[in-house]
Amino acid sequence: MIDYYETKQHPVTKKMVLDAYKKVRENKGSAGVDEQTLEDFKLKASTNLYKIWNRMTSGSYYPNAIKQVLIPKKSGGTRSLGVPTVSDRIAQQVVKSYLEAKVEASFHQDSYGYRPNKSAHQALDVAKGRCSYYSWVLDIDIKGFFDNIDHELMLKALKRYTQETWILNYVERWLKAGVFNGNEVESREKGTPQGGVISPLLANIFLHFAFDMWMLKRYPHVPFERYCDDVIIHCSGKEQALLMKMAIAKRMKECKLELNEQKTQIVYCRNQIHKEKYEQVSFDFLGYTFRPRYCPTKKGLSLLFTPCMSTHSKNDVREKVRKVINRSFKGSVQQLAQVLNQKVRGWFQYYCQYNKYTTVGLWYWLNGKVINWVMENRHFGMRRAVRWLKTIYSTNPDMFIHWQLSHPW
Repeated sequence: MIDYYETKQHPVTKKMVLDAYKKVRENKGSAGVDEQTLEDFKLKASTNLYKIWNRMTSGSYYPNAIKQVLIPKKSGGTRSLGVPTVSDRIAQQVVKSYLEAKVEASFHQDSYGYRPNKSAHQALDVAKGRCSYYSWVLDIDIKGFFDNIDHELMLKALKRYTQETWILNYVERWLKAGVFNGNEVESREKGTPQGGVISPLLANIFLHFAFDMWMLKRYPHVPFERYCDDVIIHCSGKEQALLMKMAIAKRMKECKLELNEQKTQIVYCRNQIHKEKYEQVSFDFLGYTFRPRYCPTKKGLSLLFTPCMSTHSKNDVREKVRKVINRSFKGSVQQLAQVLNQKVRGWFQYYCQYNKYTTVGLWYWLNGKVINWVMENRHFGMRRAVRWLKTIYSTNPDMFIHWQLSHPW
């Protein structure tokens, strides 16, 4: 029997490629520049997977160009999303799975983004607790982080974890892969595409050295929460927040990045209202808005600095709902509920974790869209449509998930 390592240059096994394919298939995703979908790939899965394995083990694997997709931003403008081909996503997943096992244990405990056994809700829990103790927050926004990561510094950070040539070579090839904008392939001198399987892990490795370890060394007593490039820093006073802002801006420049001055802000976050006026008394973090609000407690209504679903998030939900409930949807109410519930279930699980009563207005609006659809689809008037939905609710109150917080009348 021929020994595997006598015939192949790099330690990539067929099982590693197969496991990577299963993960990519679970995460789904659209086609890249070659227009090959996951369904197309599946038709000749054995042959396609063998090609990936053979090229990765021999060192002859080179990625395709990345398909550029422009996504509208909530704040206006667009952001660039890079979509690799199915084969490239599988190859990236091979390296990610191999590399993640080496780096995960060394990451900072307050880094929560795109990590196993870490979640956005954990980051929100910690931020909520610290906001009740610290009076000020420095809300950091790094300008175009993914688009501006320096390749040389990225590889330097990666070499702190591994000297394996195959990993370094493939990561460098992914970083430098061209971007197809619909007309031509553009070269890229910096940045890692949002949408790449390995990009979140590379971002965490970069910021682990650029920010987390720097904070631990220079300001060990200043707590923070980081979810990839979203960073919240807790300060005892405004002066400390100002000093931290200047220090971090300087650090980002050293790492060839810069702060977004318009979005980086210093926020006062005490529970009680003071006579003195403050410029900023709220901030957004991971789809939630932190601000003072009266909340029901055992002692009645109390003024607390807590998170609730942000206005931007609500507008985003409304935009997605409009794409589902429109004149082109001609199914039954049961089919409408099935389609809507697939989306609403995720929103419920994420945005109703804190102060879910603040989302009632959104679900009331959604009921209005359902009523309008019934009127259009069944040719009912308003009152008859409401009575009809009320009858359905009396026999099947769980048909629409959002009926848990807002009845259809």
